[in-house]
Order: sequence, then C-alpha cells, then structure tokens
Amino acid sequence: MGAYHGRIIVKTILKSAAAAAVLLSFASIAPAQAAGIGACLITKTDTNPFFVKMKEGATAKAAELGVDLKAYAGKDDGDNEGQVAAVETCIADGAKGILITPSDTKAIVPTIKKARDAGILVIALDTPLDPIDAADQTMATDNFQAGFLIGAYAKAKLGDAAKDAKIGFLDINTKQVTVDVLRDQGFMKGFGIDVKDVNVIGDEDDPRIVGHDYTNGNPEGGRKAMENLLQINPDINVIHTINEPAAAGAYEALKAVGKEGQVLIMSVDGGCPGVKDVAAGIIGGTSQQYPLLMAAMGVEAIKKFADSGEKPGVTEGKNFFDTGVTLITDKPVEGVPSIDTKEGLAKCWG
Repeated sequence: MGAYHGRIIVKTILKSAAAAAVLLSFASIAPAQAAGIGACLITKTDTNPFFVKMKEGATAKAAELGVDLKAYAGKDDGDNEGQVAAVETCIADGAKGILITPSDTKAIVPTIKKARDAGILVIALDTPLDPIDAADQTMATDNFQAGFLIGAYAKAKLGDAAKDAKIGFLDINTKQVTVDVLRDQGFMKGFGIDVKDVNVIGDEDDPRIVGHDYTNGNPEGGRKAMENLLQINPDINVIHTINEPAAAGAYEALKAVGKEGQVLIMSVDGGCPGVKDVAAGIIGGTSQQYPLLMAAMGVEAIKKFADSGEKPGVTEGKNFFDTGVTLITDKPVEGVPSIDTKEGLAKCWG
C-alpha cells in the first residue's frame, strides 16, 4: 500500500423544534443523570444493520460508564439537514461529546465547528469529515484498505482475465462522501487501476471501468443501479459495492437476467447477513469492519474527555484511529490475507 495505506483522503438547517422532530429519529437510551456526562450518537440511518450495531455498542458502553447517551439518525442516507438538527440539539443540551457518521462530509462541517467552539468533543465514526481535522478525531475502518483488499482479491481471483475485466461500481450517492471515495479508490488501486486524483471518483480513464451508479446503500438501490449498469454493458463481470445491502440488491438484478454466478461481487461491511452471502457464494468476498468497537471506544473517549480534558489520539502513522479490517472469503487467493466465513461469522454483527 505504501503511502496509501495510512491515509484518509477526504471528500441549513434547524428552523424549529418541530422541524427537528420531523427530520430526526430520536431515542434517549440511558437514564438522565443530575450532573452526569451527556453524549450524542448521530448515525446516517437507524435501519442499516451497521448503524444498529453501532448504537448497540454505544448504548452498552454508556450504561457501563454512567454516560447519558442520546441517539439520533437521519431519515435516510444523505439526510444532512437531519444531522444538522441533531448537532444543534446536542449543543443546546450541553453534551460533552458527539459521535457522528456524517451523511454529507463537507456540508456538515460548519455545524460541527459550532459544536467544537462550544467545547464539545466531536468524533467522526466510520466516515471521516472533509477535511478530516474538522473533527477532533476519527475512529474508523481504514476504508481505503478495505477497498484495496477486495480489489486485490478480485484481481487475483480473475488471474489473466483481469486485464480484460468489465467492472461496475455501485456507490452510495453523487455526493462523493469520504467513505465512498476511499473504498472506490482503494478497490481500484488493489485491482491495478490508475486512480488519477485519489480524492475524486470518476476521473479514471481505464477502459475496464463500465461506470458508476448509486444505491443509497440499500438493496433496492443496489438492484436498480445494477440494472442500469447492465444496460450500459451486459458483459460486466466484476462489481464493487459500497456495502452488503447494495450487494444483495445487485445479486437479485443479476439473478433476474440469469447472470448470477457469472459476476464476481465484492463488498465491504462484514455484517452477519453479508458473511452468510459470502458463504452462499452470492458475494465473492467482503472486508469486515467492526462498528460495535468503534462506537464503544467513542463513548470511552467522551467519558475520558469529560473527566480529564484529554482528547483521543490516532494510530501511529495515520491521521485517524484505525479500528481494523479483515477480508472474508471461502476461496482464498495467494498474496491477499483473509479469513473464512466460519471465523467471519464469529466476529460479525447484525
């Protein structure tokens, strides 16, 4: 990976309490304490299993440490207004810390600055802000490495046929959020594609790339995006998906036209349904990440900051705290480290 391995490269408005109620899904998940430590968890949605597990991890750690945790979520992936409203509410509540998986990594930055100016510790989980130092710290999977692992695997799996591959990318949305950019660019690097500007999706000129389409990170979006790419080139034989729900939708689209088993689908997440899809041969391999761990560590960091004023550090050689990533496949290839689905199921979530 060289210099790439340690990098995260990155890519209004609350009008009233009534607007906040419409825009947010909210739950208080620890009893209020008279002089306790308040914290907020703000996720992209409250339906994606990744964020459900993240909430579970934060809830359990908050209960253990006596932190008053409130959880918020946007109405869908990309709901920046909902997340802005949540941050504004956390500021008004006097929270000591905010954990956030930003939907729009640039648009949320001015509101994050308001929180930090109010003395609140802000930690980005999973998805770094753009710029990354707009948060006090980021706790995340190395998403570039997650993409690199599945790209390198796909290249090795195809062997000599990789030079003539037809590759489709099923991304989140058009906003080029950091996690999307990192996974795409990592996959391309692993597959041997010249990524040009590593901060941007879509400037590549490799003829093997059929195109990009958008899924909103869910099965229905994955199905529609796969259908669109098949219209461009029905000979696609490799698909990179932003997450496993999108991968599941892509598989259904392929199955509907009799192409299941003819396309190598690669993904990122490592949730239990996704690992089972790897075991079933629906997904060729997935990079497993650990949302429960990153959320629990985030709550610990807020508690420590509230007690001592100390802010969390980063992993040596990186500008974020790396919570780990592992490739899962039952068909390993030489030169790309992996674990099998049996071990993956023992570590999965959701």
